[in-house]
Parts: sequence; structure tokens; C-alpha cells
Amino acid sequence: MSLALLSGLALSQCKTPNTQSASTATETPAAPEEKKYNYTTVPNDPLKARIYTLDNGLTVYLSDYKDAPRIQTYIAVRAGSKNDPATATGLAHYLEHMVFKGTSRLGARDFAKEQAELAKIENLYNVYRTKTDLAERKKIYYQIDSISGVAASYAVANEYDKMVGAIGTNGSNAYTSVEQTVYTGDIPANQVEKWAQVEAERFGELVPRLFHTELEAVYEEKNRSLDSDGSKVFEALMAGIFQKHQYGTQTTIGTVEHLKNPSITEIKKYFEAYYVPNNMAIAMSGDLDYDQTIRTIDKYFGKLKNQPVPAYNPPAEAPITQPIVKEVFGPSAESIRLGFRFPGIKSKEALVLKMISQLLSNGQAGLIDLNLNQKQKVLGASAGEYTMNDYSVLLLGATPRQSQTLDEVKNILLSQVELVKQGKFEDWLIPAIVNNTKIAEMKAFESNEARADAFVSAYIAHLDWKDYLAMRDEFAKITKQEVVDVANKYLGPNNYVVVYKRTGKDPNIQKVEKPTITAVPVNRDVQSEFYKTVMAGKTPELKPVFLDYKKDVGETKIKNNIPVYFTRNQENGLFNLYYVLETGTNNNPKLGLAVNYLKYLGTDKFSAEELQKEFFKLGSSFDVFSSQEQVYVSLTGLDDNFEKGLALFESVLQNPQPDQQALQDMVAGVLKERANAKLNKGIIHSQAMVNYAKYGPKNPFTNIIPEAELRKVKPQELVSLIKSIPTYEHHILYYGPRATENLTAALNTGHIVPANLKPVPPLKVFPEKDFTDRQVYWTDFNMVQAELLFLTKSFNFNKNLVPTITLYNEYFGGNMGSIVFQELRESKALAYSASSRYANASRKDRANYILSYIGTQSDKLPEATAGMQALLNEMPQAEANFANAKESILNSISTERITKSDILFDYERSKRLGLDYDIRQDIYQSVNSLTFTDMKKFQEQFVKGQNQVILVIGSKERLNFKELQKYGKVKQLSLKELFGY
Repeated sequence: MSLALLSGLALSQCKTPNTQSASTATETPAAPEEKKYNYTTVPNDPLKARIYTLDNGLTVYLSDYKDAPRIQTYIAVRAGSKNDPATATGLAHYLEHMVFKGTSRLGARDFAKEQAELAKIENLYNVYRTKTDLAERKKIYYQIDSISGVAASYAVANEYDKMVGAIGTNGSNAYTSVEQTVYTGDIPANQVEKWAQVEAERFGELVPRLFHTELEAVYEEKNRSLDSDGSKVFEALMAGIFQKHQYGTQTTIGTVEHLKNPSITEIKKYFEAYYVPNNMAIAMSGDLDYDQTIRTIDKYFGKLKNQPVPAYNPPAEAPITQPIVKEVFGPSAESIRLGFRFPGIKSKEALVLKMISQLLSNGQAGLIDLNLNQKQKVLGASAGEYTMNDYSVLLLGATPRQSQTLDEVKNILLSQVELVKQGKFEDWLIPAIVNNTKIAEMKAFESNEARADAFVSAYIAHLDWKDYLAMRDEFAKITKQEVVDVANKYLGPNNYVVVYKRTGKDPNIQKVEKPTITAVPVNRDVQSEFYKTVMAGKTPELKPVFLDYKKDVGETKIKNNIPVYFTRNQENGLFNLYYVLETGTNNNPKLGLAVNYLKYLGTDKFSAEELQKEFFKLGSSFDVFSSQEQVYVSLTGLDDNFEKGLALFESVLQNPQPDQQALQDMVAGVLKERANAKLNKGIIHSQAMVNYAKYGPKNPFTNIIPEAELRKVKPQELVSLIKSIPTYEHHILYYGPRATENLTAALNTGHIVPANLKPVPPLKVFPEKDFTDRQVYWTDFNMVQAELLFLTKSFNFNKNLVPTITLYNEYFGGNMGSIVFQELRESKALAYSASSRYANASRKDRANYILSYIGTQSDKLPEATAGMQALLNEMPQAEANFANAKESILNSISTERITKSDILFDYERSKRLGLDYDIRQDIYQSVNSLTFTDMKKFQEQFVKGQNQVILVIGSKERLNFKELQKYGKVKQLSLKELFGY
């Protein structure tokens, strides 16, 4: 029930009964007049936003979008790494972490006692950062560590995370960038009151509790960035482009030296200076009531006090007159990145920059798309713009082909820039980009996240919402001459920065060393008085809505008895069409090759380049995707152009023209990509090693065409495979605005199939290995950290256990309020990222797996491994966490709505699991009756003491093999064993 209705009831209860005589009646005081809130709107705003400014200066953006009873919330602060003091870089980012720690009421058990200890810790850090003698620093840190344990005993770790989890918040997180820090959360629509109470509380006061354990998490985050070649390349590029501005002179995460010498005092000063309501905005989009929501926000956030914000004067950069060259070394594949400096986001040039980047690379018909990627001149190339308040950047990047030098790739990229400068692009391209941008925005605004993010973008850029929306119209008016003029002004032959990413050992490799940290208490079963008060508040009840596949999924047939499953798009004029075959690369690895080959081919009427242009003109795109067990052929775009798009789409499948040169180039590219994959830590660990553990050396990941055979493949062989796709039995998925009879008529006419469809061959299934003993597999990789995956094979999918598994995941390892996160990060500071999940199988005849992860410093591997093992084997009991886990699940399901094309894919997933109903019904109906004893029984039967494979990736010089031997037979896996080549 709304607050307006509640207040109406309260007033009616206070009225004097009409039976009372006039002589005895006393005059009833008039109810206080309800506060009126002024707001602005913009005509023809697709989001129908209302923008409010509270009395204290807080800006509030609201958009009502009733896709589900949920609301995406962003709280944005106009303060980022460019506002960091030069002597304390990384401060904005570290403060972001501390805002999750609570206040004197939130997360506090006995704040009076805690405060005294926190003051001691702050003072010790101020002394610590002035010392250079290692022995002296170690002694001070020992004191910090000791007092931190005492202070933690008076606190409640992760109480904020527990609260937002209990009310059903999804995606509770934050990010820091160059000029903003933004706090995110997707909340149930009935929890606005509790959300506002909690958020206003933490933004009203900073208590830097659990500081040294969180600092260790930031150290881990820094080490992860030092292991990321992509991060190092970007930092080098920005440092070259911005030699005076903080965009380049400071990094968001900060320097190693500054991280090792933090100042709680400086962090508190930063919070007090920038975290004020007149420097903040709340952006919300979802199922909300405008009037009720703004009243609630004002009720809690209106208490925050405004104050002047420090002025920021951006340093002026000198022109770049000669190319600035940087080199970055690391284990990943070679690549190149270029950057050109442009004016800031409010300038007309920044808008033209967006057009220039789209002319170069829009995924379909840009100059780079067609001249480089389509023609396979490089392994892969792209362009994009990075717009910021003070300056912007045009980014260009590419990966070389075999035997291609980085300088050759650089010159190829610059040649495309020259085409823009000379106006050598077709006149239809700009209008088509404008049209496709509108379509992309239409699609994006189906998401509350994108809608709220647009508000944040406007606020951080200091743009009125009307001016932000007007940029779309201005973008549509950009002329070819404007593009040429701006390109020639800012894309000179020498005013760029180039970063060569080379494969090799980084001579400047750094590492944030591990301080000695004693585990601190987390007080799992303790709750602050603030927590109890907020959570005791009554919340309007929302009922779940489950899918009824018979009602929510329409079903019809077209010629040859081809099933069509559909659901209506009643929001806009966009459609998605899929032809789905139940076969994939497991059956035939050449199918994946054929699907990849298709994008380089033309038809009997159009060349490959012309084909992409025609789709782009229609506002449509096609794709063919082959997974291990399915083939998806997809067409998306404007339904008004459905017939034209379908005809073009079908011609691609029916008449692909073989091209020997395209095949030869593609094969060379495949071989180079295979070599590059061996240099990719993520692919090695989460794909190659996991597949090896599950199936052995012959597995879906290694099921590829050998090089010798690959070189012998003929164009006609692949073309025949492409043409065969629609000749097999398949089904069709459609999400769009079209009525059933119009859809079937169009498909009966346009979908070209033979008179008799061939049956799809039975799926090839790789047998899953039983884990008969304990095993440790490791792979050598040059990195600062070590990453571990703990893998256990369990029973096959069992729908009866899904509720228990869901509760186990939520309680044990699913989020920042879970046992795993609390214990390994908050208490023991062993990792930046730690999680554990019991993963249900994707098909009814497949095994479930338990997958636990921790990324840690190599020298903390013993503690990290022992810590994860202890939790898996002896799951701690915490009644408060358990109750929160239940509440979180119930609140999430009550407010989750599966809509749009997701209805079709949920139906597909259910069918593969042998289900004919929405499994969330079982979870919702059962989870409340489950006890901790039930969950403990499940854990002891299926998790504790199970044979396990531990997958470790790290540097051979840093790994502790003696420690790993405690957990099973240790075996090194070579890249040849993992990749099969």
C-alpha cells in the first residue's frame, strides 16, 4: 500500500465522529499540508523522467518503467581519481570501499569502545606513513594489526551487505572512475523505504572500520591490475595523452607507494569535502511512484547537510606535435593501441568524435569493419570514443596477424583515419549510423540499468537533462563536412600516442607486498540496533509472478511442421528471430569453422562488403553462432523491415559464394588465435583447465580441427555445411510486435527450406570423468597473483534439490554477505575475490559441479587454500546469515519478472532440464520451510570431504608446491595437454 493511502487512513482515524454535537465538539487541527516537490521534465523524453532538486542540493532523477516490480538505483558522487591529492592517489577508490563499512549506527556493536580503538589506528597510520625504516614500519603495523582485532570485536562486519541482501537487492556494488564514484543496486519496488534508510545512513557518516583488512583487498585488486596487460596498456596510453592532467598523471587505483602508505585522515577529509548532497545525485528507474519515491528520498536524504565543494581547475595540456611511443610487456598476445586527444564532453567536437568512431567502427559497416576485419587485413580491429568532462579520446586498437609487425598494423589503422579526414566514405553512412544509434538506444532503454546510467552520465557531465537529450538531435544533424573538418583538426599525422603491447617479461613488474594480518572477528550473529530497527519495518507485500509456458509462450507451426515459439513485444518496434538446431561443434568441429567463414562471404547478388552495408541500411543485423551443442541463426532489427531483412538473411544461407582467399586468410587467423589463446590467462584457467578436469584430454574444448586438416579444408565443403543448416529439423524463436498470422505468413513465404527436413544427428556427448581421488593440476603463467579453482563433481540434475541448492548458494558463497566472502576477505584478508557455488547442470542427464574460486597473492596460497578447504568441509552456522539468505531469495523471486525474449530462452532452458514449468515456483514454496539442519545435511552429504580437483595457475617461481601436495597428487599441465595443439 502506498504512503499516500496510509496517510489517508491515518487521517480518517483521527476525525471527530459526526454524532458529536456542535456544542461539545472541539475544532480539529488541520492536517499539515503535504510538501510539494517541484521537478522538471523534457518534452518527448523517451524515459519520461522527472528531475528534482532537494532543498539541500541533492539531484534526483526518476523514471517510471514497469517492466518488473524492481528499481535500478545509482547514487553518484562527482568525485573520482582526478580529485585525488597528488600525494595520495587511489584515495577516491579506497574511500569507495570504506563506504560499505557502515557508520556509528550501521555495523556498530559498541561504537563508543570501537571509536576509541579506531582513533588509535588512525594515529598509527599517520605515523606509519612517515617512516622508511622497514623494522620500524613492521613494528607499527604489528600494533595496527593488534588494535584492529580489538576494534573489530565491537563491530559487525558486512552488516550493510547483509541488509541489502535481505531486502532482495541485486548487483550491490560500486565503481570509481576519473570523475565519479557510483554506488549501484537493483532493489525490489516495495523496499524503497528501507533502501533509503540504509543508504542515507551510510552517506551521512564515514566510519573507517576494518580498515587494514580492506586495505589488503585493495592491494589484491592492485595486484590483479598489475597482472592485466590490458590495464597496463590503458594506463600507458592515458599517461602519454595526458602529461599534465590527472587523467594521465594519476591512476584510479593509485600507485604502489601510496597504497602502502594510506592515510585514514585524508580519506575522511575527502569524504567530508565531496560526499555532500549538492555534489551527489540519485538516479532511479523502474516500477516506482514518482510522488511517493521523492517523499521517501527527501525524508532520509534531505537530512544531509550541503556545503561548498572544492573547485577543480583542469590543467591545460600542450599540443602533441610528435607521436608519443610507449611499450608495455606482458605474457598476453601482442597488440597495438592508439589515442588522439579531443575536447571534453560538452563540446560539439566530442559529439562529432562519436560520429567519427562510428564511421570507423560500428560492428557492421564502418571503415575498419569492412576494410580491415571483413577483408582480414588484421586479426581484429576496432575504434571507440572515451568522453570525459575535460577532454576526450579517440581510441584505436588492433591485434596483428601472423608475421605482421605492430608498425604495419599501426599504419593500417592510420590509413582508415586518413579516409575519414578525406571524406572517403559513402554519403548514406552517416544517416544509417544515426538510424542505428536510435535503434541501439531504443533497445538499451528496455533496461532499467541503461536508463539510470543515462541519468548518471548527464549528471557527471554537468549537463541538464534537456541538453543531454538534445545531443541526440544534434548528433543527427552532423554533416559530412563537419566530420571532415573536425577529423583534420584533431587527427593530425603526428599528434597521437601509440602503445605497443609486446609479449615478454615486464622489466618494471611491481607487486604490493603482503603485510602481516591477523584474522579479525566478524560477529556473524550480532546485529546493530539500527539493523533491528530498519528490518523490523513493515514492507508492502509483493507476490511472485511465475511463467506459465502454455500462456506466456505462443506456439504455432509453419510449413514442414517447423515449430515456432513466440512472445509479443508490446513496447517498441524491434524484433529478434532465431533458427535453432539441436546440434553443434561437438558433433562436427567444421560447423564452427563454416559459421565463422560465413561472415566473410557474399551471395550471388552482393559482395561480402555490400551485404553488410545492406543490413546496416535496414537497421538489421544477422549472426550465426555455433556452440558445442546448438546452432543459432539470428536476425534482429526493425520489424517494419522484417520482410526485407528476412529475404536478405535467407539469401545469405541459401547462396553463399565460396572464396578461396577468404578461407586461406581465415585459416591463418584461426591458427594465430589459437596461439594467442595460449597466452590468455582466463582462457587457460577457466576453460582449458576446467574442461581437462571434467573430461580429460579429449574434451569439448580440445575438439577442434587439427592444423594439418584445417589447411586442407576446401571452400565448397564449408559452403555446403552452411547451406545444410536450414535443411535439418529446427525450430524458430520470435520476439517482436508482429501478430501471429502476419509472422507465419512472412515465414511461410520467406523461410526457404526443402520439402523434407533431415533429422538432426544425435548429440555427441563427452563422458564426464568421475573424481576417484584428490588431484592438483597446475599451469605455469607469469603473473603476480595465483588463482585457484576448487572443482567437485556431484550428482546429476535433480529438480527436487534445487531449492536447497539455491539456499546453500545464497548463504555460503553467493555474494558479499556470504560466509565465504566474509571469512576469506573480510576476516582474513586473503583475497580481493572469493566465491563458491553449487552449479546446477544445463541438461537433465548431466552432472552438477561445485566450483569455488579464490585469487590471492602467491605467498598467501597456503592460507587461502586452507581457508577455502576449511569452509567447504566445516560450513559455519550463522543464524542471522541463514535468515537473511532466505529473505533475499524470497524478495528476489517475488520481484523478478522474466520478460521479453528472455521468456523464450527460459522455456528453452527448462526443456533441456526436462521441466515443463517455472522451477522458481519450487524454490519460493520450499525455501521458507528449509532448516539449517536440512542445509547442513546437504552440505555434509554432497560437499564435505568429496574428491576434488584443484586447478592452480601462477608463476612456477612463486607457487608453494609443498603446500599443494597436502591436497592431492600434484601434476603440471602443459599448454599442449590443455589445448590439444
